[in-house]
Amino acid sequence: MPQITVTRRYRFCAAHRLHTDHLTSDQNRAAFGKCNNPNGHGHNYVVLVTVRSGGSRELFPLNQLDRVVEETIVRRFDHRDLNQDQEFTAATTTGENLVKLIWALLAPKIPAGSLVKVGVIETRDNYFEYAAPAASR
Repeated sequence: MPQITVTRRYRFCAAHRLHTDHLTSDQNRAAFGKCNNPNGHGHNYVVLVTVRSGGSRELFPLNQLDRVVEETIVRRFDHRDLNQDQEFTAATTTGENLVKLIWALLAPKIPAGSLVKVGVIETRDNYFEYAAPAASR
């Protein structure tokens, strides 16, 4: 069946510190380097959300997608310390964990089968992408 995908770009600025209580201070510094700075550091995150149409299903309305992402992601994370977010109490605030969390937050708010993938650009060199297995979409 023919399908169309569209990717929308969103932005938020947030701080975090890469650190885990499962490691000693020295091990954290060795694992995370300057990103383990006790005062944290920040990023201008870019979030890419890809949705699709297919068969008789129309493309998820972009104005509705914008509203969902703004309310669910941008408002939650913009100008915040990610380490203070309840979802990161048991997880390190890595890009991998952040992109999976964003997917988990968006998936229930977008019609089943419409959300294709979520990408997070953390730095010029770091891009993280997540798409749940087809069975769980």
